[in-house]
Amino acid sequence: MGEYSKALSSFEQSLEIRKIALPPNHPDFAQSYNNIGLVYNNMGEYSKALSSYKQSLEIKNIALPPNHPELATSYNNIGTVYNDMGEYSKALSSYEQSLEIKKTALPPNHPDFAQSYNNIGLLYNNMGEYSKALSSYEQSLEIDKIALPPNHPEFATIYNNIGLVYNNMGEYSKALSSFEQSLEIRKIALPPNHPDFAQ
Repeated sequence: MGEYSKALSSFEQSLEIRKIALPPNHPDFAQSYNNIGLVYNNMGEYSKALSSYKQSLEIKNIALPPNHPELATSYNNIGTVYNDMGEYSKALSSYEQSLEIKKTALPPNHPDFAQSYNNIGLLYNNMGEYSKALSSYEQSLEIDKIALPPNHPEFATIYNNIGLVYNNMGEYSKALSSFEQSLEIRKIALPPNHPDFAQ
């Protein structure tokens, strides 16, 4: 709902209860810090988000086996904050750590790989490395074609992102085609007044 102060208050209350009820470094603490980090990132308070995500990762490193998929989630979230901060080399490093863990922990063509390639594509687009961005988006699209049903909303997101890259490259007919593919999928997959239509 975008009510970040209320969300933050609830997550902090949850954390306080966990501090009383659970032993130190219980995996549930990692969830609390992750959720707090998410809210701070949405609020644009990146240093607080980064701190919370790193606390979450620290606990996961203690509480979980190496290469657990939850570690990949933490590195992905840290990468997203760095990307939002414009610290692209740190973001890429975090995204690559996340991807390496997924390669160890998950079966090939798991939908989480598509998320990784999509995030790396966003990063390359932000860096102005458009051919690398397109390549990452194509990898994401290929995995989603295997892992998801046709007309899943995730396809709309990827086609939209591909359209943004082509637009940035000045290839407007390709951009338009991608944006139209995105719109057609959203017409099938989403309710009529969904906010993604405005995009």
